[in-house]
Amino acid sequence: MVDVSPKPETAREAVAQAVLRMRPATLRAIQRGNAPKGDVLGVARTAGILAAKRTPELIPLCHPLRLTRVEVSFEARPRRGELTVHARVRTVDKTGVEMEALTAAGVAALTVYDMVKALEKGVTITNLQLLEKSGGKSGPWKRT
Repeated sequence: MVDVSPKPETAREAVAQAVLRMRPATLRAIQRGNAPKGDVLGVARTAGILAAKRTPELIPLCHPLRLTRVEVSFEARPRRGELTVHARVRTVDKTGVEMEALTAAGVAALTVYDMVKALEKGVTITNLQLLEKSGGKSGPWKRT
């Protein structure tokens, strides 16, 4: 692990996303809440939040952080059959929350897949990426 003890605690935030591509009918089932396993978005939101909190257990050498907020939200594009997962994570700590945001978005997307695989096994998870981060010595960064 990298020694972060000399670093000051600062407010830090990161936003990540993952995109799921599926048939429009599968996305409609998700939106209506009538997928075979139930409330897909509610369960995926909870899974993403829990994943952010457990990131140091999943990713070697990640520091355990005191997360102050984890938000997982979804944006649907029904005609395209796309569901975008957005994860926003905040802390006041000595290192950033990029990995926590990426983990939250990735696990939420995997949960959506698990909950709809009975309807469609060909769902694709793509574009897991950091969108922006703020705080710390390097300051703000935003994907352009």
